Amino acid sequence: MARHEIQLPDIGGDPGRECRLGIMGGTFDPIHYGHLVTAEQAREALALDLVLFMPAGNPAFKQDRPVTDAEDRYAMTVLATAANPSFYASRFEIDRSGVTYTAETLKLLRAHYPDNVKLYFITGADAIIDIVTWHDASSIASLATLIAATRPGYDISQAQARIAQSGLDFDVRYIQIPALAISSTNIRDRVRLGKSIRYLTSESVIGYMRKNRLYTV
Repeated sequence: MARHEIQLPDIGGDPGRECRLGIMGGTFDPIHYGHLVTAEQAREALALDLVLFMPAGNPAFKQDRPVTDAEDRYAMTVLATAANPSFYASRFEIDRSGVTYTAETLKLLRAHYPDNVKLYFITGADAIIDIVTWHDASSIASLATLIAATRPGYDISQAQARIAQSGLDFDVRYIQIPALAISSTNIRDRVRLGKSIRYLTSESVIGYMRKNRLYTV
């Protein structure tokens, strides 16, 4: 493990109080307002004490395409989350060697924090449909409550049926997030085409992208 492996917030110090830690994973290539709104609404809906943003290092689900350098993705995550005291950007995953899996990350977090810290993994409802096929899905089910972000009008019945058929004991909470129409793919495409991305992500992230010429042809 690398030298930054335990760059994590210090919570759960009072054993008599339950702490709720939200975990917002993703490549964040780049991070955008959809991610931030999802994290904030999940924090409010589930009374999370803190949301941990964890840019993926070498994510298993992105092995078939290039991903922007981890240092750039981490820097943009720090910039985007800096104004919210309930958000924390961590190097925890990007400094781990090898392919990173959600189950392994949750196991490491569970080992790091005391038992009064409860883990809540925030993801999209589309991912929930496939989560039963993820690496060591049974461990994911046992280690964290899942918060599934959906678009207004999204039919969650398919995800619910897939979870029920899996036989795994997933605890999933669904929340509606209007800003989920924003995507990192669309932002990258707009940058390549020279189109505006203002109001899709923060000005600090846009400035970093321009300074470092990210996503340009």
